[in-house]
Amino acid sequence: MNYKKKNLIFIGMPAVGKSTVGIVVAKRLGMQFIDTDLLIQEQEGKLLREIIAEAGQDGFLKIENQVNAAVSPENAVISPGGSVIYCREAMEHYKKIGTVVYLKASYQTIKKRIRNPKKRGVVLREGQSLRDLYDERVPYFEKYADITVCEDGCRIEETIENVLNAVKKRRKKYRRRKKLDKGTSPKLK
Repeated sequence: MNYKKKNLIFIGMPAVGKSTVGIVVAKRLGMQFIDTDLLIQEQEGKLLREIIAEAGQDGFLKIENQVNAAVSPENAVISPGGSVIYCREAMEHYKKIGTVVYLKASYQTIKKRIRNPKKRGVVLREGQSLRDLYDERVPYFEKYADITVCEDGCRIEETIENVLNAVKKRRKKYRRRKKLDKGTSPKLK
């Protein structure tokens, strides 16, 4: 697959910076930026919290899966909502069309950033705490990630540089592997 046509898909907990980091990474790499939460709100004509209140968690996840599985750009940074990892069809689609980047942060970091989960549009089941949600989601993020960038203790600029370096390293490794598959050997340094 040609990496020039590949996409970057950012996953992670709400408030981890998927959109903030994604916008800058897209600009620096000359890619478009897509926030699928905005696509969902546009399609439904409602805010995320309103959709969740009316459709419930299962209804929201159905909508989220449908919207994310239909996103098919080339050369884009895509920022889906944190609950996209429950949407098998959407995640399989993302694995096919790009590189999944997990922006990882500790629970303490997430807790500081999210004061009111429901107001932010975080999908919580009845009686579920933010900690429960964090513990439930981390294994999914780790399962789907091609690249993991830990942002604990990093300023936003450092996280962006860490993402760019990790993507560059992965692309270089991919090109080297592609050359080997074609029968040409990479130049030794």
